[in-house]
Amino acid sequence: MFKYYMPTRFLFGEGALEKLHRQKLPGSKALIVISSGKSMRSGGYLDRLTAQLEKAGVGWEVYDKIMPNPIVEHVNEGGRRAVDTGCDFIVGLGGGSSIDSAKAIAVKAANPEHDFWDFAEGTTGGRQTPPNDPLPVVAVTTTAGTGTETDPWAVISKNETKEKLGYGYDKTFPVLSIVDPELMATVPPELTAYQGFDALFHSTECYLNKIANPISDLFCLDAISNIGRYLARAVKDGSDKEAREGVALANTEAGFTQSISGCISEHAIEHALSAYSPKLPHGAGLIAISLAYYETLIGKGACPDRFIKMAVALGKEDAASPEDFLDALACLQRDCGVDDIRLSDYGIAESDIPGLTANAYDNMGRMFACDPAEITPEDTSALLKKSYK
Repeated sequence: MFKYYMPTRFLFGEGALEKLHRQKLPGSKALIVISSGKSMRSGGYLDRLTAQLEKAGVGWEVYDKIMPNPIVEHVNEGGRRAVDTGCDFIVGLGGGSSIDSAKAIAVKAANPEHDFWDFAEGTTGGRQTPPNDPLPVVAVTTTAGTGTETDPWAVISKNETKEKLGYGYDKTFPVLSIVDPELMATVPPELTAYQGFDALFHSTECYLNKIANPISDLFCLDAISNIGRYLARAVKDGSDKEAREGVALANTEAGFTQSISGCISEHAIEHALSAYSPKLPHGAGLIAISLAYYETLIGKGACPDRFIKMAVALGKEDAASPEDFLDALACLQRDCGVDDIRLSDYGIAESDIPGLTANAYDNMGRMFACDPAEITPEDTSALLKKSYK
């Protein structure tokens, strides 16, 4: 048994952004949400987007304060900006942080009397149901990693409580998503790797999830295969159009799986890490813990056949044991130049591990409930120690 709901219209492929003005847009004025960095402007992406909106007869404003790990203060501020400037829909332009923020801002803007955290489901969240439906969201992704253009989820942090929480429901799906590999050509090699491994682990986690099903399995295995085939090429040469499109497709497929299956505790643990250390890129955190994490599951005898199938999909065609997946994963990390990431590189101390473990269980314990074998707090602390230095 499974259920699948996907209300998003997709335009996928090189040149897709240039077709935006032909689409039925969900309002007359957009708040464009971008990061606080320079790339959306210097790379010409913002200009290209606004030209499309102008062709469609749509007005726009820009909100440009989003950080790599988005924070609730900026969500609240962005929501107020949308209300004050009369915007009736939100456009997320950029990577996962901008698109996640666009979804959260859409909720806040439609419920101006509330703090966004009133709706969050973590330890300090209000867990309220938004009284008003969010504004419509259009996603234009310039990275291939989070898959957020395909799902309803937004991951937002509250720094003072060191919480990093996922939030979303059926009404926070984007109404339209543009996946144009041409927009990803200038992503630096290191970030290409981080983002690609995020897409990979969305796929592996959804494939191992207790609620995995035949439809999610199809998307997961093809996404893993595309990452294995194309990610190292995209890291080596960002202008390789075939590789960029292959990784973008993997990311989109991995995003689909998050609405049919779901991530497991690897993501819960990493969200605790980047909540403690906001400068830790999400993909880098996942890479740092990945080998120890999957070694733990394999050691517990979790679904050995699935590990073998993932190893084959990742490129180890003669795989015969679950440990072959670890070999294939380590090989891909070496090929992408990210095999030496340690948690201590990002200011995480060994003394932080008990707090990190508790944070993961307190804020995203539901992900541990989906693991194919029990990952205990002791297991989590042990694998963090292996990944530390």
